[in-house]
Amino acid sequence: MVGLINVSLDSRTFASGLRPWNEFGTVMVQAMIGVIGASQADEELCSLAEKVGEGIAKRGGTVVCGGLTGVMEAVCRGARSMGGLTVGVLPSDDRLDANDSVDIPIVTGMGVARNVIIVRTADVLIAIGGQFGTLSEMAHALNMGKTVVALRSWDLGRISEAVIEQLVRVDTAEGAVDAAFQAVKREG
Repeated sequence: MVGLINVSLDSRTFASGLRPWNEFGTVMVQAMIGVIGASQADEELCSLAEKVGEGIAKRGGTVVCGGLTGVMEAVCRGARSMGGLTVGVLPSDDRLDANDSVDIPIVTGMGVARNVIIVRTADVLIAIGGQFGTLSEMAHALNMGKTVVALRSWDLGRISEAVIEQLVRVDTAEGAVDAAFQAVKREG
């Protein structure tokens, strides 16, 4: 038997006035912005991630991330502070592993294989710092033809002589959000 889930949105959700449905009650698709980065990030990277989350929420986008700590927690905290929606794709089989700012935890029990789910779900990805898990997500996204916006993240230009057109390097949180939404509009 299939159960129905009734989702109740509180007053903080979609504070920007944007709603995920139209006047007919049909769910409208919002930009799904994947944010990837290290689970153990310094204060500077977390501050950038929080600003990115705020910017995504202000534009009505949904944050998709790994749902744990570090960059993932900071981007979710920023998005929620502006009334945005956050989705955490968890590597474990327990939704309680999600950070406190994840609205919708997706339990996979897949470990790092969940990185592909994050990439497939997102329209575009913003990489903030990161280690090898972030690098794998960037590689999957570029392989799928998705834009990756790199904010103090891997410099893939040193790996290949070819120009990677889908890789956009930026220096600020605002620049990352702008580049991500431009890519969504262009590729939409």
